[in-house]
Amino acid sequence: MKYLFLILVTFIFNSTFSQKSEAFKSNKNNNTLLWEISGNSLSAPSYLFGTFHLICKEDIPFGQQLKAAIATSNEMYMELDMDDPSTMLGGLLMMSMKGDVTLQSLYTKAEYKKVDNYFKDSLHISIDLFKKMKPFFLSAMLYPKMLPCKTMSGVEQQLMQLAKQNKKQIQGLETMVFQASVFDSIPYAEQAKELLKSIDSLDTYKKYFAKMVQVYKKQELQHIALLFNDNEFGALNNQDILLNKRNMNWVNQLKKIMPNESIFIAVGAGHLVGEKGLIALLRKAGYKVRPLENK
Repeated sequence: MKYLFLILVTFIFNSTFSQKSEAFKSNKNNNTLLWEISGNSLSAPSYLFGTFHLICKEDIPFGQQLKAAIATSNEMYMELDMDDPSTMLGGLLMMSMKGDVTLQSLYTKAEYKKVDNYFKDSLHISIDLFKKMKPFFLSAMLYPKMLPCKTMSGVEQQLMQLAKQNKKQIQGLETMVFQASVFDSIPYAEQAKELLKSIDSLDTYKKYFAKMVQVYKKQELQHIALLFNDNEFGALNNQDILLNKRNMNWVNQLKKIMPNESIFIAVGAGHLVGEKGLIALLRKAGYKVRPLENK
């Protein structure tokens, strides 16, 4: 009797949801961060949204349809389960380089001094406190310097608030251990080189970052794809590690999750675009992926 009741509740919910989802307006072109996933025997649609990890709070593009998509989904899936305190604690533990590698060992004396001076002068902190930290994580500490506002936020943090308001459980597509292994697979020397390059070319990086924020605000996915493939600033050298392989892993998980429930998927916008992006991979797997208005 218990299971019959659950089946009936599920059927009623899916019928109601399907009626609501018909009201979701398609976007006139592909310039949107919000996409509906349907077809391929799914009983109810799921939703895909591209995030930006750090941005001025007033620039976050949350439209009414995005909020409705969260409200009508069963759960929210992010790259990590950011609602779990152990995830953040695990992140702190995974930031260190393996073995006896230190930041100082990756630079010449002059290079290390340049990095140290920048952290002291611009960030008002000694680099010695982070001598074992992976350089990619140190690069992330430069991002606030590239934003023109004082009130910054991750898009994920704002989505988490919406999830909590709608009493939606947050799940992760990856673990912190896996994400740490991704950064371990990129040579530390290469990461250190990129950190130094960012410091040396900060004004140029600010312009690139401002352009990235601009196209994100305008939800111009094609331009986001171009920026990610930029030889100078993009993730081209490590695209297989940082994007493509992870996208394939996520699609394989989503194939198992989406038939059972409607979910809202929120991952970095760079994961949506390109021939090996989530939109293309989901379509290749037989799903209909429709652009939705997000104004």
